[in-house]
Amino acid sequence: MAPPIRIIMLGTGDFALPTFEHLCETGHQVVQLITQPDRPQGRKQELIPGRIKISALARGVQVFQPEDVNAADSIATIQALAPDLLVTAAYGQILSPALLAVPRLGAINLHGSVLPSYRGAAPVARAIERGEPETGVTVILMSPKIDAGGMISVAKTPIKPDETAGLLEDRLARLGAPLITDVIGALASGNAPILIQDRSKVTKAPKLRKEDGLIDWARPASAIHNLVRAMQPWPIASTSIRRARDPSAPPHRLLVHKTLLIDEPTEFEHGVVVEASPGRFVVAAGIGQVQLLVVQFVGRKAMPSADLLRGFPVSPGDVMGT
Repeated sequence: MAPPIRIIMLGTGDFALPTFEHLCETGHQVVQLITQPDRPQGRKQELIPGRIKISALARGVQVFQPEDVNAADSIATIQALAPDLLVTAAYGQILSPALLAVPRLGAINLHGSVLPSYRGAAPVARAIERGEPETGVTVILMSPKIDAGGMISVAKTPIKPDETAGLLEDRLARLGAPLITDVIGALASGNAPILIQDRSKVTKAPKLRKEDGLIDWARPASAIHNLVRAMQPWPIASTSIRRARDPSAPPHRLLVHKTLLIDEPTEFEHGVVVEASPGRFVVAAGIGQVQLLVVQFVGRKAMPSADLLRGFPVSPGDVMGT
């Protein structure tokens, strides 16, 4: 009987947690979790461990948190464990050729798109932002180039019309976890089918920046609705509002958490408030209209738009954006 495969898991974000837990719960030999160092968070700047680290410690799995996983001393630490396979998901560092060469079976990665589409750091958000009807996960055999390795397994799923990036990412993480275990079995038996990616179909999914969440009201309502969904849980879509009754006052910055697409024409210019009643806070887009459902002033809690309008009266004709 062949000895069990020795696995080192590399993961930091919550996207990696279902894969790590599935490996542990299906009897695989996970000898170490490598995760990013704890970072200061919140107003008190406390060092908060990630959920995957907490899970590893509770399961008695050794945790390693190097600042640079590709440094010589980090690679030596990994080599000492004699891993057969590295499994990565949402880790946060690019693995060097020297590190990829350590395990005898190489390294596999769970990526949150159907490759070669949406290579990069934010595949889930970018797919929603661009209005894709479908996405999925891909398990690849890692290569030195980012998300460019051969594809071993793919699972697809529709994107729900009002699904946010956070909700979809959670769903994709659960979809991908069993794929990883299937791929490990295929690699161990030497029967893993590896499909080269078609370079002509590559699209990019660059890392999100705060400014990516800024709403351009000249765009169609559907694009604005998709942007709001894509920017959850970070950086959150944002706009500004200037009230016509007080034109000299500086605009107020407003975070937009949830919207409803209204596919109806309007005579108002884009960015102009069409309706501001307790039941409806509607803004004209370049094509169609957008109803704001959940909003937030910076530094305050998110709230239904009706609650905001009670304390901050808005009128038709007020202007959103620049």
